Order: sequence, then structure tokens, then C-alpha cells
Amino acid sequence: MTPLRQRMLHDMQIRNLADNTQKSYLIQVSSFARHFRRSPELLGPEEIRAWLVYLREERKLAPASLGATIGALRFLYRVTLKRDWSDEDFPLPKKPFRLPVVLSLEEITTFFDSIASLKHRAILMVAYAAGLRVSEVVHLKVTDIDSKRMVIRVNQGKNRKDRYVMLSPRLLEILRTYWHDAHPREWLFPGNIPGQPISRDAVGQACQLARKHSGIQKPITPHSLRHAFATHLLEAGTDVRRIQLLMGHRSLSTTSRYLKVATSTVCATTSPFDLLPRPEPTPSAPAAPEYF
Repeated sequence: MTPLRQRMLHDMQIRNLADNTQKSYLIQVSSFARHFRRSPELLGPEEIRAWLVYLREERKLAPASLGATIGALRFLYRVTLKRDWSDEDFPLPKKPFRLPVVLSLEEITTFFDSIASLKHRAILMVAYAAGLRVSEVVHLKVTDIDSKRMVIRVNQGKNRKDRYVMLSPRLLEILRTYWHDAHPREWLFPGNIPGQPISRDAVGQACQLARKHSGIQKPITPHSLRHAFATHLLEAGTDVRRIQLLMGHRSLSTTSRYLKVATSTVCATTSPFDLLPRPEPTPSAPAAPEYF
């Protein structure tokens, strides 16, 4: 490990960045340095710009995928190398705004009915019933299920924040059935490696298999269930601020995007087409006489 890599790692650890963020940033900077075959200390804004053009034009990365690269380079040069560079030296492409595809209640039911494994069904039901991120679901421990207070404790979710979410009585029944079948000890959903929780990839694969068996044409990922959780709460009349707290969103604007897909918002207004006068029914032609 080079001294610069070690220094950047220490800077991230001091600022308590998430483990996944630290790994991602190191990978991004390493790729940047290998591309130019020089230490990042010898590279500047022109190389950064050329690197982003290469990723966009040659590697065909979407604008959203460049966020980790730009975040890593900003951290390296501004924090670790203490370069007094502006945001213009790290050009961030504008992301296209996309609304989530939301499953209906009927589709959610069909999806769950298509999951053969009790363990996988419990995992994906937790994602929907509590609105958790897949990383939060897989890191649940048995002790995080508080049936006396009817809450689930989410330890160190995104942005290193703890929060509580509701424990659905119906979900509690499912989890008890799963617990009596699997008897998990530490991790609520253990993986194949002893002492480790199930991986996010394994949950994603289970989700895709269930989607295939369900026959649902909409794309479904574990995160789709979190989208459905927020949208269905909003359609049921839950306050946006309360949904923000349950979802663990830092900004209310992130939660507010569900207003754009909730039927309680989109369908609450009458289309002007329905206000147009209906045309008078055209009189039907007299029936032709029958000769046989």
C-alpha cells in the first residue's frame, strides 16, 4: 500500500465514512491512477476531465454511475492532498430524473406468493413491510426484532444513522415461523459463510427468480419493495414527514418524489377530458328484415 493510499484511508476512517464508501473510493482512485500510469499527486484537473470523458464515451457509464468516481476524486484532492480546487474542476454530469416503477398491492401479493423459500420470503417481506434497504435487511440481527415494543431497530443504516421502524403484526408471524424453522442465532438471515449474514447478491438473485415465477412484467429489485412501501403509505394517507423518518431519508425532498407516483396525488384531479360534454348517441339504423 502506497503512502498516499494509506493517508487517504486514514482520512476516510477519521471521518467515519461507511466501509462500502471507503472501498469504493479506493477502487475509483486506483483505476484513475492506473489509467494514466502515474501517481494521482502528479495529475490535475485536465486528467480528471479526460478520465470522465473516457468513462462516459468509451466505457459507456451512465451519469449516475460517475457519482462515485467524482466523490472519490474530490475527497482525494480536497481532503487528503488539500488542493484548493473548485467544483468546476470536478464536473458532475446532470443525472436524468427518473421516477420509480411502483408495484400495486395485487402485484406485491402475487410476487410474495411466488417465493418458494421461507427464508427468502421473510427477507423480502421485511424489505416491503418495513421499507428497509437491502443492506439494512441483510444486517438485521435477531435482537433487532423487538416484539414487545413492536419495532425493528436498524443499526447504522445509510449515513451511519440508527432508526426504528414499525414491526407489522403480520410480519411478526412470518418471522416467528421462519425462526422456528431456521433457528438463527446472531444474524437474522445468516449466509453460507459461517458468522456472516446473507449477501445482497443472494437476495437480489432470489428477487429475480421470484419475479420470473410471478409473471410480473415490471422490473423488480429488493429496492422496488422499498419504493412500494413509501408509495403505498402515501396513498393510504400517511404524512410525508413520517414517511421520511421511517425511510431514513436525510432530505424531505427525497421522500417528496413519491408524491409524483402515488395514485392519491396523480389520480386525485379530474382530467379535463372527463369534463367535455358527451356526444349525443347516434340513432341506430333500422334492422334489416329477415327472410328465413
